[in-house]
Amino acid sequence: MKSSVMLKIENNKINIKVYGVIDEEIKFSNYPLCETSSMVFDFIDAKGINSCGIREWIRWITPFAHIPMTYKNCPKIIVDQINMVDGFLPAKGMVESFYVPYYSEESDEEKHILYTFGKEFTADEIFHPTQVLDSHKKPMELDVIESKYFRFLQKIPKSA
Repeated sequence: MKSSVMLKIENNKINIKVYGVIDEEIKFSNYPLCETSSMVFDFIDAKGINSCGIREWIRWITPFAHIPMTYKNCPKIIVDQINMVDGFLPAKGMVESFYVPYYSEESDEEKHILYTFGKEFTADEIFHPTQVLDSHKKPMELDVIESKYFRFLQKIPKSA
């Protein structure tokens, strides 16, 4: 899958949408960032990432790490990188929303539920949905190790 980035500058804020797989094929140099008051990265269409993509991502955003950055619609592949790779989410970075996988062994179905800051999580707490149901109205289970998957929430500033 071809990867690309769309940049849109509005009111001294850059909105960045990431498409496809972040790998050695993506040329972030084609998408120059600039000094702004904030940056918002939308990962709704990110489909994958590899070690070369991680390296290029960090090179791309590090010169602007002093600018507040917000990550939204983060799929599991992005959450995993935030948890494992220092600098993938800069110190001034904030996760606004991310997907949490749920699974039903009975129906072999998987669902990804969007958790949004202020609704399903804060800097201090996680508020899981009462129930996530599969297509047969059967309860599904969280399909991650909670202590590992939600570890990045410790990076959220308490003032957020």
